[in-house]
Amino acid sequence: MLNGLPVIPTEVFTRMPQKFRDRSQRRAGSAPRYHAVDCFLEGPSFDRAGNLYVVDVPYGRIFRIDPRGEWELVVHYDGEPNGLKIHRDGRIFVADFKNGIMVLDPISGVIAPLLEYRHSERFRGINDLVFASNGDLYFTDQGLSSLSDPTGRVYRYTAQGRLECLMHNAPSPNGIVLNPAEDLLYVAMTVQSAVWRMQPTNDGSARVRMLTQLTCGGTDGLAVDEAGNVVIANAGIGIVWIVDKRGVPTHRIESCAGDMTTNIAFGGADRKTLYITESGSGQILTAAMPHAGIAMYAHSA
Repeated sequence: MLNGLPVIPTEVFTRMPQKFRDRSQRRAGSAPRYHAVDCFLEGPSFDRAGNLYVVDVPYGRIFRIDPRGEWELVVHYDGEPNGLKIHRDGRIFVADFKNGIMVLDPISGVIAPLLEYRHSERFRGINDLVFASNGDLYFTDQGLSSLSDPTGRVYRYTAQGRLECLMHNAPSPNGIVLNPAEDLLYVAMTVQSAVWRMQPTNDGSARVRMLTQLTCGGTDGLAVDEAGNVVIANAGIGIVWIVDKRGVPTHRIESCAGDMTTNIAFGGADRKTLYITESGSGQILTAAMPHAGIAMYAHSA
């Protein structure tokens, strides 16, 4: 117990192999904000075979990690992949800060843009994404928005191919998830170290409320479990929080490897293991969770 909260320990599942840590593999001019790192992992997501996909933001790489922790490079391209989610048909959708929404064929390794613009305007810098069970895609367009420039956006791209802006005045929108009933959308606001909640309406008129606000670091990747709790990666301080649907903290997950706990995904046969990207060291951590994570498309026919 720490400050009245149960503490869940972590352990290292796997570490990016040294053979992939060659800085010469970085593309010229890519992601200058990551100039001093040999990798920066994000976007964990599992396929049906239990393989974990992660992205390496500054190097434009996507990796597949098998259940034994062995790494395979799937694609290396001119981009800055950040979020990653796997469609029910097996295609991999990537939130790319540089290029927009990309789609990867995991078999051929071919990656191509799906959405690069809204009307005639390029996106500011897409960060993360999630699918609803009806196939609608929600994603955050963070760019360089901040407390002094709250111009980040949240979009829905419907299964019918219609792009809708749900929020246009967000300070640094990052991780994004739906609650189990899919009638609430949770969005991490990194520079505010907060998580907002809203009904996913299509006209931007829904009242936005604060789910929770942390005291330091930045809110990053999000996940939701079957009990409706929200799991929050708190980047910069090496903590992942579990809060209930009222926003009350219930558990604290402590990194065993570093402070850059950036993103999370539930995995394992029972989806009760949390996988955490520790981006500063290029490691994947695991934690045993009290509840199973919800699966995308859980309500689909």
